[in-house]
Amino acid sequence: MSNMRYVILQNADNLEFVQIPASHAYQLTALHHRLHKEIGKLAADSAPELPHAVAECDNLEITVGAYAITSSLDYINDLEKSFAAIEDKSYPVISLLTEIRALQAQLEQWYEEEA
Repeated sequence: MSNMRYVILQNADNLEFVQIPASHAYQLTALHHRLHKEIGKLAADSAPELPHAVAECDNLEITVGAYAITSSLDYINDLEKSFAAIEDKSYPVISLLTEIRALQAQLEQWYEEEA
């Protein structure tokens, strides 16, 4: 498999490790920063709780069994579902969903080409 990176996400005391193609890691980190910037502007009460992208790294070895590595495609699919479930369909939600779905499509294409 091609060069992979890991994006480390933190939500309170919980960490999540997302394995992503190195060529797309910055996009996931930037997307998270943008989502955090905009999520406070949403009028919907059902806005998902979103972890913060706190770090990226090239190599990762998890030494505690409580943590696992999540595939970037699985992660982005879950992220898309959580934002698609927001009842408010105003501009900010549609714009954020568009950005999520753009990265989702890029990752789907990347994984298809690698298969």
